[in-house]
Parts: sequence; C-alpha cells; structure tokens
Amino acid sequence: MAPSSELPPPATSSLGLRMRSGAMDSETSVRRRIAEGDTWSADAGTQAQSDLGTRDEPRARGVQTTSEEVQEDRTRRLRDRLGLVPREGQSKVRDEAAEAFMVIFETFLQRFEGDQGSDEWGARVYMRQLAQLRSDEGATVYVDFGHVMAHDERAAQALVENYLRLEPYMARAAARARTKAGGGSGDVTVSVHGLPAQQRIRELRSDRIGQLSGVSGTVTRTSEVRPELVSGVFRCAECAAEVGPVEQQFQYTEPGVCDNPVCQNRTVWTLVVERSKFADWQRIRVQESASEIPAGSMPRTLDVIVRGDLVERVKPGDRAQFTGSLVAIPDGGAGLAPAVAAQTGRGDARELAFRLAFVACHASAAGSDDELGRDAMLAKMTRAEREELAAMGAGGARTYAQLVASLAPTVFGHEEVKRGLLLQMLGGVHKRTREGMRLRGDINVCVVGDPGTAKSQFLKYVAGFLPRAVFTSGKASSAAGLTASVVKDDETGEFTIEAGALMLADHGVCCIDEFDKMDIVDQVAIHEAMEQQTISIAKAGIHATLNARCSILAAANPVGGRYDRRLTLRQNVAMSAPIMSRFDLFFVVLDDASETSDYNTARHIVSVHQLRDAAVTPPFGPAALRRFVRFARAIQPTLREDSARLLWQSYRNLRQDDAGTGRSAYRITVRQLESLIRLSEALARAHCADIITPDHVREAVRLLRRSIVHVEMDDIEVQADAEDAMDATSALEADEPEPTRAINIKRDDFERIRAMLAMHLHEASTRSEDDEGVRREDLVEWYLSQREDALADEEAFAREDQHARMVIKYMSTVEGC
Repeated sequence: MAPSSELPPPATSSLGLRMRSGAMDSETSVRRRIAEGDTWSADAGTQAQSDLGTRDEPRARGVQTTSEEVQEDRTRRLRDRLGLVPREGQSKVRDEAAEAFMVIFETFLQRFEGDQGSDEWGARVYMRQLAQLRSDEGATVYVDFGHVMAHDERAAQALVENYLRLEPYMARAAARARTKAGGGSGDVTVSVHGLPAQQRIRELRSDRIGQLSGVSGTVTRTSEVRPELVSGVFRCAECAAEVGPVEQQFQYTEPGVCDNPVCQNRTVWTLVVERSKFADWQRIRVQESASEIPAGSMPRTLDVIVRGDLVERVKPGDRAQFTGSLVAIPDGGAGLAPAVAAQTGRGDARELAFRLAFVACHASAAGSDDELGRDAMLAKMTRAEREELAAMGAGGARTYAQLVASLAPTVFGHEEVKRGLLLQMLGGVHKRTREGMRLRGDINVCVVGDPGTAKSQFLKYVAGFLPRAVFTSGKASSAAGLTASVVKDDETGEFTIEAGALMLADHGVCCIDEFDKMDIVDQVAIHEAMEQQTISIAKAGIHATLNARCSILAAANPVGGRYDRRLTLRQNVAMSAPIMSRFDLFFVVLDDASETSDYNTARHIVSVHQLRDAAVTPPFGPAALRRFVRFARAIQPTLREDSARLLWQSYRNLRQDDAGTGRSAYRITVRQLESLIRLSEALARAHCADIITPDHVREAVRLLRRSIVHVEMDDIEVQADAEDAMDATSALEADEPEPTRAINIKRDDFERIRAMLAMHLHEASTRSEDDEGVRREDLVEWYLSQREDALADEEAFAREDQHARMVIKYMSTVEGC
C-alpha cells in the first residue's frame, strides 16, 4: 500500500485522537525523542534510508557532489516558485501519530518475551525471528495479535481500525529491528495473525475497508504466481529524466508530472524495469462455507490477494483462514491484473462502481499439518492436549471401541459402518516404489441399504468432521464436476483448470450421495481417480495430470428401492464391476423389523430431539477425536513377518471360497488383498501401534468378509407346511409329520435348484403342444434323478427332496412362476 500521503493532518485523524487520549505518555516520549534528535531520529535520518528517502531528506541518488547539490537546490526553489506538484512518492504531510505507532511497534518487536529460547535472544521471540531471516532467506515476520494486545491494548485497537494507514510504518519498524537483530537489511513484511474473531464473507461491507479483519472460507481456485509491480521508476519520453519510485495503487499508476521543471510531461512514460520493484503475486478465489449460506441463497465468493512469502500457502479445497484488510478496487478486472498496461487517456469517463477485494497479510489452511511428523505435531500441541492424547492412546483395545462409539453419536447402532468410517479417516500408508509408482493408502467405502438407514447422515457427519472434505450428490454432479474442467478466465482470457470435487478433496474425503444415480459415463470418469488417484486432462491445448489423493465415501440405494435378499449385491446395486472392485469395503444396511431394535432406535431418536446434545455422551468429544485422527495419521506402521504370512493365507482362503460359489456377486481380486493391507495399517494406527500384529489382520479380514460376503451368503428362508414336511420325511419313514416351521436353504443350493427346475419346465413347455404343464411329483422325481450321482446316502436324498419341494413352492407362491 502507498504511504498515507493523501490522509488529513494527523491532528484531526481518528488514530491521532485515539492515541493522544489513550497513550499520552508514550506519544510524549516519542515527540521528545523526535524533537531532541536522539537515536530514533538519527537512525531514521541516516541508517534506515529507503527508496523514498528519509523523513528530512529527499530520495538519495548516490553520492552527490557540490555542483549536484547546488543544482538540486535551484530546482527545488524553481519548483516552489512555479507551484509545481511535489515529487511522486514523497509524503505531503508528516503523520506524527503513525510515527508514534512505529516506535511503539518497534519497541514491541525488540522487547516482547514469549517462550524461553536457548539462543542469545532468550525469550524475545520476534528478535529471534528477525535474526533468522538471513539464514532462511525470508522477508516476513509473523506477529501474533494477542501479543500486541498484551503489550499495548490501545496500540492494538489502533492497528485494527487503521491497518492500511499503519502498514508501511510497521514495515519500516520491522526493517529497523531486523538490522539491529543482525538479520541483514532489506524490506520486511509484517504478517499479523491470531485475530480473536473471524468475519464471514457475507458480512464484509464497505465500512470495514482499511481495517484489520479475518475471514475464512473454502478455496475454490488459485491463479499462477506472477510478478506484481510494487513501485516503479519511470523515464520521461521527452527529456529522459527518471522519476520515481511511484507506488502502485492496485492499478498501473504513472507519475503525475515530470521532475524536470522545464519539461512538464504528464502523459508519455516508459517503465524502467531494472530499477523498479516487483513482488510475487497470487489471486485466490474463496467461497463461503456451506454452513454459513442462508436458506435460499447462493454461496458468495471473494478474491483474496497474497504477496511475497504467502503465495502457494493454500490449495484448492483447503478450508483457509486469512488475515488482512478489505480494499476497494475499480470494477472490470484491471485492478487485480498485475500486468503493466498503460491507461488510454485522461478524458475517459470514470466508473463509480468498485468491487471489494481482500489483501491478505497472513494465510493458513486448516489441517495443513497432516503431513508433519509425529514429534513436530506433538510440539504444536499444548501440554493438556498432549496429556489427553496420551490417555486416549493408553487404552489399548478399549480405545478402538471408544473411538467407534464417539463417531456419529447421534446415529444409533451401525457399529460395523462406524468401524469402516473410522478406518477410512485414519487411512493406510502411502507408498512409492523405486520406479516412482505410487501405492494408494486411502480407503474407499460404499454404504448400500434401504431408505431411512442413516446413509446420508454418515456422509454429512464425515463432511463436517474432517477439515478437508467435499460433499456432493451423484445425480446432480457431472464427470467434469467430479474431476476437473477447463474454463476460460474472465479477466485474462486464458484457459485454466477448474478443480472438481475429487481435486478439492485432495488429502481428504469426497462424500458422494446417491452414487447409484450417476450416469455410467460419469462413473467411468472416476475410474482413474479411485485407483491411481490422478486425473488426466487433455482439453483446449492443456495436457496435465492432476492429483486426486482422496478417499471416496459413497452411499447408494438398491435398484428396487429396498434391498432384495434373493439377489446378489451386484444385482441390487446399479454399479459396474470395475467400480465395485475399487471399493475396499461395502456395507449393506438393512431395515429389518425387530421389536427390540425398533424400540431402542425410537427411544434414541426421541431423546435426541428432546434433549439435543445432552442425549448423547460419547467417550471423546469432536475436538479430541480430530486431534487423535490427525496424530494417528502421522504413524507409519510396518508389517511383521507373521502378519504378512497371515495376510496371504487369508487372501488365498477368500479366493478359494469365491471360486467355489460358482455364482459370486463380488469377485475377490488382488485389489482385495491391497484392501486388507490398508485396513490392517489403519487398525494399527487406531491402536497407536508401529507394528501390524496378527490381531489387526484378523480384524481386517473379518471386516472384509462382513462387508462383502455377509449378505450374499444369507440363506433363503421358506415356510414349510405339514404336507411338505410329510413328503420330505417319507423317505425316512417318519411316523408323525413335523409341525409348520421355516426351512433355510443356502443361497448357492437355492440358485442351483431353481435354475435346473426352470430349465426343465422350459424344455417341457417347448415339447408339449398343450398347456397342461408338469406335475410337481414328476418335477421332483426328474430333479432327483439328475442329482442321483451326487447323493451319497438316504439322508442326503431326503434333504435334497425337501429342498426341491421348497424351491418349487417358493417359485409358485413368491415369484409367481
């Protein structure tokens, strides 16, 4: 920002009045030091010269000779005599209140004490930061607003209300403190963070322009890093005199008039690039969070400008927090473009419409420390948080059950689904081979079930619990919306990549509801993202491979509305086989009527509506659970020899069971073996273990069998009456018929018997010209004759006879054959 050259005299400014009324002692001492010309005056006048010169001297241009000084004095007197405009970049008035704040801020940087350090600076945290700028090759000092408030409350309040006015003076104070700390010389950017309150994007209005504010939202787009002209030196096209530096005001700003008193050029200028100052620049598009959008409203967006060391701090999909100031820029896009473009002329009509932008001095992403090591993550926690985390990890096997009970506490039951969601949050270990191939560690979970079984509740909970999660609907999402699209930038006219849901959920979870309603074309588009975790784009001359390193949590409804136990999982869900094989866990949630479970579910739901939060008392709160998940993801468990042996044995058994069924609804492939490895690693993280034990592998195999094989292996239940029971036991010469009871037939046996009977009925109908059909006794006799070689004894013969009669009854009464 430019110096406060256009501000009114300090005696009438709000900052001056506040600081005079509240901090008379500090300002009086500053005035005395300025008047006496002591250390601050000497430093400001000689040692800390900037490109604009010091307070009392004009901008220096090297060592001047006597003739040059005489010529400059003559030029100054001539300019005053002619009433010309002063040189660009020099302050028209002296802002004494801002200078007083600069001294207070410099004192704060030099004297504030925080945590005790082991170096020469001791507890002076900011002097240590400034001293490290030389070795770190940085130019930013990070200041906690709470520290400023503790040092001088009135100065902190003045900083909030007059941030844009005081920003250049803070930079000058930091540069002086850097020199004293031995951190080298040069400009320093002050990054203020830790404001006590965050503003919503919808709450930002013009009355907050120039004030220090904090705003939060979801990053949807980031531009490339470009150089921005901060202050430019211009060469006059008529007399070749150099004028400047001229600070830019969010648009290309040229000098008002040439310094040469006999030239008076006002229009034709050439930028001297080698003497101008540039800085890194990036524009970030931030959208307000879903929880902040009022009913019936569209989400608002805000352009955030970051410079210097703040570029590339956040990525699309991050839930970020920014600290800075709201500014008004000319509408039309030119205000945000850093490119140098000359104005068309002075006679053009000026638009009165402006738009708001946010110039950030600090940017941070929520959950950005997930990739830190375990020790670095513990160092960032407080002592109370570390003790709580140690208590949670010391529970052993009990901790796993408590974590499951703390997940989605308002949803009653569904412990198996909650176990799968917990393991998905913890995830497996990402690996990379020597050839550069990545092995994914993210776990994909799909929940299939009847309506009203809390599938969407699980998705909403995960989307709100994790710091990086995206919720979308399969029916309302296209392939481009899920992956990425190429769009044309309105301001630059260039084609850019717009991130989709999977890109926004990078290093997080993408929750897709109504997954079965997606078109087949859209399902095919996410094949690559689910397994290779990349998105390939080849459109509009852009060829790129983008990262989509996220887990997918999907919810789907059965084809007929309710899950049909007579059908397999693949027949119940409208998904292709490649998509199904990419899910690590499938959970089938059925709405079965049970007096006990229905009573407990109804009592829990009524209690939640009646008592709200008091109705549920989970072992761990949401904040503690987030810290545990963040800490556990830093653990890198490894396989033990016995665990590895158990893994391949379990995979071999799954393959044999899958091949023996004949009609498997879910083929067991090597992807399921990798799923077992990821689940075992997630279970080790849940127990805070560095080694994967056989118990972890057994639990992973149980979950996989439960989620994939459980429903397909359910028996078919048929009610048998007394006549069927008598016929079934006649071969064993039973004296009395059995009472009416339910007979269970294995799914594989039921499918085999039904297929053979249906084939015989079809052949009989094609051979016979009349519609008399086939008698039941003849059909049973034919079936037994076909199965005679497979029946070892009379007991097997009687059981096969009973099953055949039950299947015929099921086909006639239930299926209507």
